[in-house]
Amino acid sequence: MIHLTAWITILTFLVTLGFILWRPRGINEAIPAAIGAIIIVLSGSVSISDLGIIAGTISGAAITIVATIVMAIVLESFGFFNWMAEKLAAKAKGSGIRLFWYVNLLCFLMTLFFNNDGSILITTPILVMLLNNMRLKNHQKIPYLLSGGLIATASSAPIGVSNIVNLIALKIVHMSLYLHTAMMFVPATLGLLLLVGLLFLRFYKDLPKTIPSAVTGLTLKSYHPLKTGYQHTSEKERSKFMRNVLLFVFAVRISLFVASFVNIPVSLMAVIGSLILLIWRWAYLKIPPGDMLKKTPWYIIVFAFCMYVIIYGLNNIGLTDWLIGFMRPIVSGSLLHASIMMGILLSVLSNIFNNHPALMVGTLTLTHMDLDLLSLKVAYLANVIGSDIGSLLLPMGTLATLMWMHIVRKGKVRITWWEYIKVTCVVIPPVLLFTLIVLYYWVFWLFGGVLER
Repeated sequence: MIHLTAWITILTFLVTLGFILWRPRGINEAIPAAIGAIIIVLSGSVSISDLGIIAGTISGAAITIVATIVMAIVLESFGFFNWMAEKLAAKAKGSGIRLFWYVNLLCFLMTLFFNNDGSILITTPILVMLLNNMRLKNHQKIPYLLSGGLIATASSAPIGVSNIVNLIALKIVHMSLYLHTAMMFVPATLGLLLLVGLLFLRFYKDLPKTIPSAVTGLTLKSYHPLKTGYQHTSEKERSKFMRNVLLFVFAVRISLFVASFVNIPVSLMAVIGSLILLIWRWAYLKIPPGDMLKKTPWYIIVFAFCMYVIIYGLNNIGLTDWLIGFMRPIVSGSLLHASIMMGILLSVLSNIFNNHPALMVGTLTLTHMDLDLLSLKVAYLANVIGSDIGSLLLPMGTLATLMWMHIVRKGKVRITWWEYIKVTCVVIPPVLLFTLIVLYYWVFWLFGGVLER
């Protein structure tokens, strides 16, 4: 018989998840998560000492993501993303096909440089504005927006720092960011190439063959530091400045991996990078850093902490014990079998419960299964692939996809859940299976001596 505390914990999890996905009246997802966490603590399934463990687990990941979002906000102040939209139109040279590839490349890079949620929040409004400016028909806009949204979300798989849940899970399995990237970047990137290829084939007939080559009115005025007020700078000067900013962001991104390799807190390097960029903006635009207190989405820290409290409560009432019995036969076979089955399992859980709690539950379960180190890491990476790519089958699989749907509809582009699913049910399953298989063979190539036992 299930204890009352267990019932309260399970019901709290389900109701909280329902409110997060539903978001009545646009309520911030941190609010139901906080209420749910308070109920979990009051029920006794999570103790005060547990809260300290949870804070230590999620703090570094949350700080890293918030610092990354601060950098994105600073770049928005510079007019970088609007400038990039005009560059997209110019690079396309009047070809709708060429624009498709540039849009997806942009979404991939934005997620790698920032994170999946930030990429969705930044690129989607710009793409909507660009496509509306081109006066494309509704069915012609969908290929760019849907493929961009899927690529932006799935691109959090190659490197762990592009997704807060990936970072938290890395902490749980004691895996460095450097090792995660070494084992995951090639399989996940090949999976993304297959995904964008399948999306291109699926949307080819809907892509406009010709588009306006000259799109204006997107680039914001740039502040000239030697003059007063906002002035229009030359295109050459603006491009040089934007290139320098992008190079700095790239350098900060590289520093995160270097920090992980030499055991320096990744969050420290992220904070230093964001502070330097804030000072740069202050010198260039004369905007003091104080506005970040209002613009930074601090609720992300609250949301991550509270969701982990709820998941930890499920762990404490025995959910992981049940999952261990269910998952052990799956993982105890060959690593190829473990990779495929764990990825599929996490895909199913992500599409039912959302990928945030699914990956946390799956990762916590793996740590209690007494797996050898390599099996643990392969199973964990398969979890990430299921959580970041397999979760895209339904719009409710990730919070980033739900945000994308909201932004697209706000931009007057009509797309239904059924139209979304008609595309994802064709492209996501083969990409998921392909990536999981490549993961095994890539790890086999890296650690062949270990696997040939």
